[in-house]
Amino acid sequence: MSPSSTLSAMDVRQVLSTYRDVLRSHQDVVNRLNVYPVPDGDTGTNMALTIESVISAIEALDDPVEMATLCQAVSHGSLMGARGNSGVILSQLLRGISERFESCEEIDGTTLAGAFAHADVLARQAVVRPVEGTILTVAKAAGDGATSAANEGGDVASVAEAARLAAEDALAKTPDLLPALRHAGVVDSGGTGYLLLLDALCFVVSDRALPIAPDVESMDVNISIQESHGDGDVSDLRYEVMYLLEAPDEAIDAFKEVWAGIGDSIVVVGGAGIFNCHIHTNDIGASIEAAIQIGKPREIRVTDLDEQVIEERWVRDNVDIDEREVRPSGPAPTTSVVAVVTGDGVGRIFRSLGAKHLVKGGQSMNPSTAELVTAVEATGSANVVILPNNKNIRPVAEQVNELTECSVMVVPTNSIVEGFAALLSYDPSAEIQENLDAMRETASSVIAGEITQAVRDAETGAGPVREGDWMGLSHEGILVVADSLDGAAKKLLERLILPSHELVTVIEGDGASSGTTRQISEWLAEERPGVSVEVHHGGQPLYPYLFGIE
Repeated sequence: MSPSSTLSAMDVRQVLSTYRDVLRSHQDVVNRLNVYPVPDGDTGTNMALTIESVISAIEALDDPVEMATLCQAVSHGSLMGARGNSGVILSQLLRGISERFESCEEIDGTTLAGAFAHADVLARQAVVRPVEGTILTVAKAAGDGATSAANEGGDVASVAEAARLAAEDALAKTPDLLPALRHAGVVDSGGTGYLLLLDALCFVVSDRALPIAPDVESMDVNISIQESHGDGDVSDLRYEVMYLLEAPDEAIDAFKEVWAGIGDSIVVVGGAGIFNCHIHTNDIGASIEAAIQIGKPREIRVTDLDEQVIEERWVRDNVDIDEREVRPSGPAPTTSVVAVVTGDGVGRIFRSLGAKHLVKGGQSMNPSTAELVTAVEATGSANVVILPNNKNIRPVAEQVNELTECSVMVVPTNSIVEGFAALLSYDPSAEIQENLDAMRETASSVIAGEITQAVRDAETGAGPVREGDWMGLSHEGILVVADSLDGAAKKLLERLILPSHELVTVIEGDGASSGTTRQISEWLAEERPGVSVEVHHGGQPLYPYLFGIE
C-alpha cells in the first residue's frame, strides 16, 4: 500500500476497527501497566470496552456512510459506552477528532493535525485536575507532532507518522513525570492504549506493521506503590462511580465544583444535555445526589477499587455461568426475583431457590443500572424484587424502579449468603410488599463471613496485614488475620458462631480445596458440635469461602 494523502470515511472505519483489534490483543498488557492511581488493573479493559461500543454504533449504520454520519456515531458510541477513567478520556479524544472530521468528505494532513490538537484540548477540559505523565501528556504530544508536520505541508501519512513518533517519545518519558511509574518501571497505561490508536492509523495510511503484544508474564512490574494524584491521595478513595447524566449544559461547571470537593480522578464529557461522568470517591451517595440536583443520572456503576481484577475478568468474559442456568422459563409469577451473582455454582443455587433472572456482577465489577433494568423487564412480571448481594450494588439497584414500568423493590442484601437466606422466604405467588418484608427479615437474620487474601500490606483493626495473608471478614470489617486459609476460616468462625446458632452454610469458591473444607468441617464438629454444616460449590472468584451462620 502506498502512503495516503487523504482519509475517506471508509478509511476512518478501517482505522477504528483495526484499533479495536490491536487494543484487544494488548488489553492484558495495558492492564498490567496500570499501577496508577489505584491498582484496579482495568485500563486496557475499559478502553477496549469503549472502542467496542464505538464499533457497535458504526456497524449499525447503512453503507455507504458519509463522514458526518460516521463521526456522529463515533461520538455517540464512545460517550454511551465509556468505561472507567481511561475509557471516558478516550471517548473525549475520539469526540474531538470526530468534531474536526465531520464537516469534511476527505481528511487531509492539515485537518488530521487539527483533529489531534482539538482532541487534546477537549480531553483536558474534561478532566478537573489534569496530571502530566498520563494519557493527556501523550495526546498533547501527538497533537504537537502532527501540527509541526502539517505546517511543513505534510500529507495524511506523514502527519500520522509524526503524531505517532511524538506520542511514542512522550510515552517513554511518562516515568519522569510520575513517581509511581518510575518506581514500577513502566510507562503510563492509558498513554499506551492511545498510542495503539496511532499505530492503527499508521497501519492504514502508510502500511506500518502493527505492534505485537509482549508476553504479560514476562513483564516485571512493581505494583505495590500508591502515589498522590492531583490535589488528593486517591489511595484513600475506595469507589469508582460512573453514570450517564441528563442535565443542562450550563449546570455542568457547578456540578464539577461539587464533585471536586468529594473525590478525584474526575472526568465529565459530553454535551447537548447528555454527559458521561466519572469520579473516585468515598461518598457514593453524595456523588449521585450531585447529579440528581441538576438532572437525571442513569446507568449508574459503582466499583470497589480495593479489589483485584480477577472478578472483572470473570464477569466481562462471561465465564462460568451456564446460560441455560440463567435463562428465565415458564409463566411469569406475581413477583419475580432478579439476583446479582458471581460464580457458576452460586448462579445455579440462586436459580434453584427461585430467582427468575441472574445478572453477572460482584464486588469489583458492578452491573450497570441498564443491565438491571433489562433483567427486571426480562422476567415478564409486573413486580420484581432485586437482590444486589453486595453493598456497592445497592445504590445502583435503588435507581431501577424509576426507570421501568415494573414495580421494583430492593432487599438490601450485602452478601451472597444473605441472598440465599432471603430466597428461602420468597413466595412467587405473593405480592411484592409481602415478599419484601419476609425476605428482608430472613436476610437480616444471617451472619455473613468471608475469607479472602490480602493483596497489599495494611494496618487493620485486627492487626497488621501483609500481602498474602488470609483475612476473615464480616459486616464489621476485617476481624481476623492468619497465615493459612484454614487458619483464617477457623478463627473467623470462632468469632462469629454463638451458642444460639444452628446452621453454618459453607460456599466454596476459587482457591478452596476438599482438604481445607474437610479441615473446616472437622473443626466445626469438634468445637461447635451443636451446629449443622451444609457445603455448596459456588465458584465465586476472590473469596475461597463464604459462610452463612443462622
